[in-house]
Amino acid sequence: MADEGFTHPRLAAIYDALDPDRGDLDAYLRMVEEFGARQVLDIGCGTGVFALLLAGRGVGVVGVDPALASLDVARGKRGSELVRWIHGDASQLPSLRVDLVTMTANVAQQIVEADAWRETLRGAYAALRTGGRLVFETRDPARRAWEEWNREASYAVTDVPGAGAVETWAEVTRVQGQLVTFRWTYVFASDGRVLTSDSTLRFRERQEIEAELGAQGFVVEDVRDAPDRPGRELVFVARRP
Repeated sequence: MADEGFTHPRLAAIYDALDPDRGDLDAYLRMVEEFGARQVLDIGCGTGVFALLLAGRGVGVVGVDPALASLDVARGKRGSELVRWIHGDASQLPSLRVDLVTMTANVAQQIVEADAWRETLRGAYAALRTGGRLVFETRDPARRAWEEWNREASYAVTDVPGAGAVETWAEVTRVQGQLVTFRWTYVFASDGRVLTSDSTLRFRERQEIEAELGAQGFVVEDVRDAPDRPGRELVFVARRP
């Protein structure tokens, strides 16, 4: 289940404006070129930012996401007709044969349940052609990134076109083992409405991820440092042999 930041229509509509710097996607664009991928499946495509970047470069893209409100935003963007949008998750895909499967940003960590994570990896494996690759990122739990998630560090006021000023901040509400739950708060100046969105991320260990990839048939080719968060995130590259 996606959280309210993606499923609530009012929050989905302002998502891109609140996170306009998507420099984190540059590494994925480079990997598309590195691997010569011409067909890509983007799991957890959200509002379609990465999928549309690829489509604009002539890459065939399938974007899948469980949050209908986010997909509605994606479908309303210029060039959206070039992407095949699917409402669902990686366990509900049609027959595909893609060169690359991606899970950008927090997508991999947002799949917190063990069964759902295995189903996602199986779905990615089934969608790949022989020799195709799965790439995704995850934060290194040893860096304890959640200790920096608080109102003081995250508070912002953003002037969103069509919505007016929106106050936002995040606060961690629970840490239990690998699971970290935090709440985003949104205050709309136009009508004073306050909305919240609760998210939970799973901070898996590198060895655990590599073992699970192997159990689903993947060969781990590389584990890279994330260029946008050096020393804080790992980027996994796994191949279907």
